[in-house]
Amino acid sequence: MALRIHSFFHQQSATLCYLVCCESTKNCLLIDAPADFDMPSGELSFTTANEIISYIKTEQLTLQWLLETHAHADHITAASYIKQQLQDTHPCKLGTGEGITQVQQHFSQLYNLDMPCNGEPFDALFADKAQFQLGDYTVDVIATPGHTPDSVCFHIDGNVFVGDTFFMPDSGTARCDFPGGSASELYDSLQRILAFPDDTLLWMCHDYQPDGRPVANKTTVKEQREQNIHLKGDKQRFIETREGRDATLAVPKLLHPSIQLNIRAGQYPSKTDTQQHYLAIPLTVLL
Repeated sequence: MALRIHSFFHQQSATLCYLVCCESTKNCLLIDAPADFDMPSGELSFTTANEIISYIKTEQLTLQWLLETHAHADHITAASYIKQQLQDTHPCKLGTGEGITQVQQHFSQLYNLDMPCNGEPFDALFADKAQFQLGDYTVDVIATPGHTPDSVCFHIDGNVFVGDTFFMPDSGTARCDFPGGSASELYDSLQRILAFPDDTLLWMCHDYQPDGRPVANKTTVKEQREQNIHLKGDKQRFIETREGRDATLAVPKLLHPSIQLNIRAGQYPSKTDTQQHYLAIPLTVLL
């Protein structure tokens, strides 16, 4: 019995996506699949997603789950696109944390969206400590709020896919200034991950390559505990460091399109009478 982890790096958003496969059954799951989006033209495309689909078919894998660690604000998910492309041969399910309903409620009001806020179109909303099977393996869900209310991590056989909680130790941790975010909650969530054995592998969702170093996609609990630049003191110091850093950060470039699509698992808004999809941008007038 072996677990295979194959990563895909999306250069546009510095996103790392993971295909996790049970070798004995060829069943797999996909975590945080990104789409491509050109803001000036409004063009949505799927280069990386098509690469993933091709890999699944070439390796003769069976995709069971398309998972999101949270509703990302910096890239658009390709989950619904991949599900649609594979639906004839891979009846996979969409899954995310149960906190997505809170995120849907907030942002549907902000963007004036007519949509249900009950977790649809996700097929599974995971509570903390939920479990499900991937072939011979059990997947454990860890609720890790702080960055967002819906953030979850997935633990599989000594591997934790951490979403936007940790970055590589030289980059620190996730911002907490989005609606429902909390530096205090993030600190507690980080401690849950750091409670795993020292050699547990932590797989990053992003790597921004500080100082131009090569892309890195994994580290260990021990390395994060000893080297993470945001974990150099107690909880209060972390909160002060995190909130001070957040106050200097710009709004993510793809915030508005990402959120509107990601709270719907990547499904598009309905077409208008002119057969065109539209996204909204809230206007703030500074006088």
